[in-house]
Amino acid sequence: MSVTNTLNCNGQLISLDKPVVMGIINVNDNSFYSASRANTTDLVLATASKMLHEGATILDLGAMSSKPGSAIISIDEELNLILPAVEAVKKYFPEAIISVDTLRSKVAKEVIQAGASMINDISAGTFDSDMMKLVSSFHVPYIMMHMKGLPSDMQQNPSYEDVVMEITRFFVLKIQQAKEQGIVDIVIDPGFGFGKTLDHNYQIMKKLEVLQIFDLPVMAGISRKSMIWGPLNTNADSAINGTTALHMYALQKGARILRVHDVKEAMECITLHQLLTN
Repeated sequence: MSVTNTLNCNGQLISLDKPVVMGIINVNDNSFYSASRANTTDLVLATASKMLHEGATILDLGAMSSKPGSAIISIDEELNLILPAVEAVKKYFPEAIISVDTLRSKVAKEVIQAGASMINDISAGTFDSDMMKLVSSFHVPYIMMHMKGLPSDMQQNPSYEDVVMEITRFFVLKIQQAKEQGIVDIVIDPGFGFGKTLDHNYQIMKKLEVLQIFDLPVMAGISRKSMIWGPLNTNADSAINGTTALHMYALQKGARILRVHDVKEAMECITLHQLLTN
């Protein structure tokens, strides 16, 4: 069974015959990797320009930090941060494919109307029961992620009998819900670091190919996370080498989208991976 190999983003088709890179642009002052914070319009545009030049296919803009322990910000604060960023990127880079990282349907509606053409929901519709219906009404791709709890409490002793099996069961339910709502283009993200211990993260990574049973693209979001810098006794700022190592492994296990802070390095990883697989 071959994985769905295109995503329709408001008429712009993304081919996933070759893996692609999604560049992270955090429109806040609170994300775990400080160098990824773009808290002014000028910084957002500079980051977008650099990422597109380096080969990013998708730009993922988010206003709310979802690092462990962070709180859900108010909807007004989220809109006040994210809307100007989306509007600016759409104005200066009209061909850019913009994804927005949000778990609220109201925010999703506003950003799609402002130019976004993909929604990245870390709660897979669990936080806002109207999200899937809203995404379906705009016919945009939907990234659904597995998370246990919310960012504020997700790392408080997460436990599973079999983490890969539980994530698989979760996606069986969520994919069915999304398809019943009429969503055509679905991407699944196992949620590395979201309600998982270090051991859970590596169990998922070792069995990432299991998620291919859904015949849907898998996104890996591991860039500079503690699952990398923790075992190496370093920090997020020094985690690029470890990130690249795991990116190559994720590609070997079938990941089609790499969600990253460092586009150039991820693109190089994909280029070399293609030489090994073609």
